Amino acid sequence: MAAAALIVISLYTDWLAPVRAHLGAVATPFYWITNVPQRLDDWSQETFKSRATLQAENEALRTELLIHQRRLQQMAALAAENVRLRRLLNSSDMLQDKVLIAELIGLSPDPLTHTVIIDRGRRDGVYRGQAVLDAFGLMGQVVEVHAHSSRVLLITDSSHALPVQVNRNGVRAIAEGTGNLNQLRLRHVSNTTDIRAGDVLVSSGLGGRYPVGYPVALVEEVIRDPGQSFATVLVTPKARLDRSRHVLLVFGAEDEES
Repeated sequence: MAAAALIVISLYTDWLAPVRAHLGAVATPFYWITNVPQRLDDWSQETFKSRATLQAENEALRTELLIHQRRLQQMAALAAENVRLRRLLNSSDMLQDKVLIAELIGLSPDPLTHTVIIDRGRRDGVYRGQAVLDAFGLMGQVVEVHAHSSRVLLITDSSHALPVQVNRNGVRAIAEGTGNLNQLRLRHVSNTTDIRAGDVLVSSGLGGRYPVGYPVALVEEVIRDPGQSFATVLVTPKARLDRSRHVLLVFGAEDEES
């Protein structure tokens, strides 16, 4: 009866409102305590889910960064190649002979043989003995011709030699390969010959193998020994033999007529 009376009084009067407010304030901590497990469960799920999400996003961003870096590297390589091609085209504009652009597609596996393979062959009119140069100077000559490719012997090969002349005064000499991509040697230069470091050597055209006037090398050192009949003259190729990717094949006037 007492419980029923309290219910009726609570429903139809405000007499028990202060008591309910006091009891509610006292009960609030118990509600918090009983809700702790649920809160911990929600927090742990949110935390682990957020960490997994962050890890996934981090992995996706890392992958995207690698992709962009690869694209950036490709763009840098293309920009550098464009610069090289522009130099090559500019040099071809200054040549009076007909030229054909080719690309290196292979290197000799023998370290003692300085040869490269280009992507032009008999179908393009390439012939044995044809001069090959890059944007900076003579590289060598064609020694083998196939239908779609050719082999080029570089001027630094130990079996190669070409007639040159000093651009400053016309003094003639023979530049022979040393087996070093960065060095040539002049053969049989007298101690009294007017040649010095810094002189530019160009092809003389003698022998008919190379056209006249193409840059070949730069004199680096002249060693004169009074006890020897000839001076030691070391020169550096003008062509960038170890890095040029595109080259020019030179056709002389007689080739155009034939």
